[in-house]
Amino acid sequence: MSLYYPRVSRIHSTWPAVTAAAATVLRVGGGPGPDAPRAAVAGVVIDPVRRTAVAGGRLLKLTYMEFELLAHLVAHPLRVYSRRQLLTGVWDQEPFGDTRTVDVHVARLRRKLGPELRDTIATVRQVGYCYDPGRPVRP
Repeated sequence: MSLYYPRVSRIHSTWPAVTAAAATVLRVGGGPGPDAPRAAVAGVVIDPVRRTAVAGGRLLKLTYMEFELLAHLVAHPLRVYSRRQLLTGVWDQEPFGDTRTVDVHVARLRRKLGPELRDTIATVRQVGYCYDPGRPVRP
């Protein structure tokens, strides 16, 4: 009796594409290239393949939705998103009623980014949020 595992065969057939994607790192916020030591990279570095985020040289411990939200904001710097747009784009659900869950996740992200980078997620009053890597750090 022969067993066929479609998931395994699919992984082996796409293996070169997966390894090529693993070499690609989304880098936003300036700083040295991906070959530089991680501690020397300024700003926020998102690796979507490994699902890691590095901020100011520190590996962030993020939940699934925190990572998705940060990756979405970092991928589109200086673009302002309303809470409804973030719920639709990141949570992949139609906003129903309260959109304050976005505020809670942004507050957690800012806490995890630390005092040196928390202001990079800017609040646009009466609208929503945007990622601004050039914002000055508050003393």
